Amino acid sequence: MPRKALFLDRDGIINVNHGYVHQPAQFEWVPGIRSLLKAAQRKHYTLVIVTNQSGVARGYYSAEQYQAFERWIEHQLWREGIVIQHTYHCPHHPKVNGPNRRSCACRKPRPGMLIKAARDFDISLKHSLMVGDSRSDAEAALRAGLKHGILFRAQRRLAMPALYRSRLQPYYHCSELSAITALL
Repeated sequence: MPRKALFLDRDGIINVNHGYVHQPAQFEWVPGIRSLLKAAQRKHYTLVIVTNQSGVARGYYSAEQYQAFERWIEHQLWREGIVIQHTYHCPHHPKVNGPNRRSCACRKPRPGMLIKAARDFDISLKHSLMVGDSRSDAEAALRAGLKHGILFRAQRRLAMPALYRSRLQPYYHCSELSAITALL
C-alpha cells in the first residue's frame, strides 16, 4: 500500500494566523486541527507541515528562532499523541532585501517542499492531500499532483456546505476542518 501524507500549511491551519507568529506567547490553535490530525493518523496518513516563512527573509525572526518554535509546536502535538513526521519551511522571498532574497523551488505555490517530503519519506503524492489557507497552497498541491488540494477558510458562506468542490476551481473549499475527514 502506498504511503500517503496529509500536508498542512502552518499559519492559518495549525495556528491562527496573527501575522508572523514565531513564539509560544503568540500561538493559538485553529479550532478542530488536533481532531483532524488524530483522524488522519488513525487512517495511516503521514503528517507533514509545509510552510512559507518569509518572516525569516524579512528579518522579523531568525532561522534559529523559527526552528525552536517549530520544535515547540511539534512537542505540543506529540504530548497529545500526534506525530508530525517533519516540518519543511521556505525562508525565502523574491522581493525582500537580504541573503534570503531569491526565487526558489520551495516557496509555495511551487511544489518543492512537497516533492522533497515525498522523496525523503517515500510518500505517494497521488494518494496525498494538502490543506492550506491560501490559493498558493492549493496551487502547490495541484502542481505536485496530489489527490486533493483543500483551501480552508473559517468564514462560512450561507447555504454553502462545510466542504465543497467548485466547478471553476480544481480544489476543494472548506470552512470546517472536521469536514476534511470525509476525504481521508
